[in-house]
Amino acid sequence: MRYMAGLRDFITYFGKKDESNEVASRVILKYLSKDGDENYPGDLNVKVTYSLTDDNELVIDYEATTNSTTVVNLTHHSFFNLGGAGNGDILDHELTIYADLFTPVDDGLIPTGELKPVMGTSFDFTKPTKIGSHINDVDVQIKNGKGFDHNWVLRKQTNEFSLAARVKEPTSGRVMEVWTTEPGLQFYSGNFLDGTDIGKGGKIYDYRTAFCLEAQHFPDSPNQPAFASTVLKPGDVYKQRTVYKFSAE
Repeated sequence: MRYMAGLRDFITYFGKKDESNEVASRVILKYLSKDGDENYPGDLNVKVTYSLTDDNELVIDYEATTNSTTVVNLTHHSFFNLGGAGNGDILDHELTIYADLFTPVDDGLIPTGELKPVMGTSFDFTKPTKIGSHINDVDVQIKNGKGFDHNWVLRKQTNEFSLAARVKEPTSGRVMEVWTTEPGLQFYSGNFLDGTDIGKGGKIYDYRTAFCLEAQHFPDSPNQPAFASTVLKPGDVYKQRTVYKFSAE
């Protein structure tokens, strides 16, 4: 699905004053995906604003417009390890996802169009559960994803800004919450990390040493009539907000 493949216009506001004359801790990124880019129709103008708040939040606001009917599904693909980058795997992290359904995938990781209950399956994170508890279960969905690489159907009303997930690292007590207006949350357990990615300070990202929680519409929505639409028309404005909130217990 159409996404930002690069960042053409880069505008920085860190340390500068905003309209209220207060120092704004934010970065605004703009990108024009031209008609035909990756075979998608229409010029898609995208703006993403990253803001830091005094409540230990990373706020991400997305906005997009088009001059021709197209599809768009933007998300944020940061990797997290609440024990610290390079400090072991994420299998003891305790994860809660506020969802009763998930979207099964085929062996190419493309959703089949089903909405399957998580209850009684390896995908039940309705209560705090260690990521490693079921990551190696004998389950065709675990096999397809080589672990978790699936979309959960969040428990919410359309466009409602609500809590999607909560993660706790038990040794440090660090907690991360994910809040979003989006209907789905992709949980990826770092199954394809192999040590070739080097992070800040030379930290190596090995197998399952980081995870992603990506708020979005469901993958493959344009080809699945039962999924919420990702169509954007001229005159309409695509908007969504996702917040990563951090604390410690």
